Amino acid sequence: MKCPKCHGDFAEVKTKDGVVDRCKQCDGLWFDNMEHEDFKPRADAIDLGANSSSVKLNRLMQIACPKCPNTQLLRMVDPIQPHIWFESCPICYGRFYDAGEFKDFAQIKLSELFWRKDVERS
Repeated sequence: MKCPKCHGDFAEVKTKDGVVDRCKQCDGLWFDNMEHEDFKPRADAIDLGANSSSVKLNRLMQIACPKCPNTQLLRMVDPIQPHIWFESCPICYGRFYDAGEFKDFAQIKLSELFWRKDVERS
């Protein structure tokens, strides 16, 4: 399987919760349908963090699903943490996180919870 952003090869990262695909070049992560929820407790171990390459690659908008031929991934925004943008497949529901995004996604900060409460009240 090829990375949808840099087209590098994915390597399997094994944890006690299962296997995640991480790009060997840009360190982006691919999760099959709903896997991202299972791996939140392991985010620090599987997400190597942002780097100069991942910051540039995050700007790419038109990328194809690595699993579904001829399907464009959709840019999504996490509703609780709107600074996190990830890509999702409308067919297989897989998700791609640039390096550093999943670690951030898995750790909701107290200020983000307060922001969410303010939005719900308005």
